[in-house]
Amino acid sequence: MKRLLIAGACALTSLAASAQGFPNKAITVVVPNPPGGMNQIHAQPLSAIIERLTKQPAPVVNRSGGTAAVGTAYVAGQPADGHTLLVTTPNIYLVIEKDKLYGIKSPYTLAQIQPVALMSADPLIMVTHPSVPVKTAKEFATLLKKKTGVYTFSSSGPYGITHVPFEMFIDTVGIKMRHVPTTGGGPAITQALGGHVDATASGPAAVYPYVSTGKLKAIGNTGLKRHPSFSDTPTLKEQGIDAEAYLWVGLFTTAGLPEATLTQLRDLVRKAAADPSFIDALKKVQVVPDYRDTPEFKVFFDADYARMAKAVQKIGKI
Repeated sequence: MKRLLIAGACALTSLAASAQGFPNKAITVVVPNPPGGMNQIHAQPLSAIIERLTKQPAPVVNRSGGTAAVGTAYVAGQPADGHTLLVTTPNIYLVIEKDKLYGIKSPYTLAQIQPVALMSADPLIMVTHPSVPVKTAKEFATLLKKKTGVYTFSSSGPYGITHVPFEMFIDTVGIKMRHVPTTGGGPAITQALGGHVDATASGPAAVYPYVSTGKLKAIGNTGLKRHPSFSDTPTLKEQGIDAEAYLWVGLFTTAGLPEATLTQLRDLVRKAAADPSFIDALKKVQVVPDYRDTPEFKVFFDADYARMAKAVQKIGKI
């Protein structure tokens, strides 16, 4: 009994020391995409604030490939000590759902990843080329029903965050469109700008410059409330279209973190997300800060995952 008590005391002492020493080395902030884009927009200011608060390096490392699967798998395989963070989007589970369709083993499981905090949850903005004779998504749906299969939309790639929400719209209103996948969000928008496709959907930051100059036309918002940079653009639900999706960005780490260390990491991220420089960095590119701590993020994540997984299954194999 005495030995058990001593062993238990030693374990508690070790855990406490580990938590007190966090962070005791560089914190690597992994972006599972090439430089640029939503994840980078969040990771760069977050990294700078973490360095200032902890006095430890916090380099941003881009590990792209496999629709964010390469970088996510890397974080999943790191030591569970809170020193490796992942900044990512719904692609974290869209990859898994796509693999399920094709009977492929994913390079990671969600059980290997620990949610830490939500940082933003913008809706996607549905846009059309100016030549499309509609002003709203509801009008677009009516037009599509009259001319089935004539109109096209682009996306960042099959089963990606700009593809699945558009398919949700198509399924809900009961119409058909031809999907034109591209190699990323930028190319998808370029296709719409050039009139090579009729529509696309993307985050507010990506399409704002083109909508504000009339090069694209915003017709719908996939969230529950209007975005401040698109206050005249009604949500799909306002238009009677029951579809909901978000281009959210969250912070994760390797699963299995000791509770005391997780608490310290949550406190650190909470302070960083509340820092004026982080908030300003997001607002400058029309991203609305929406910090939610681990419990609230888990609730949001589970609900969003359920919606999107259902949509992927409806899309089926392409």
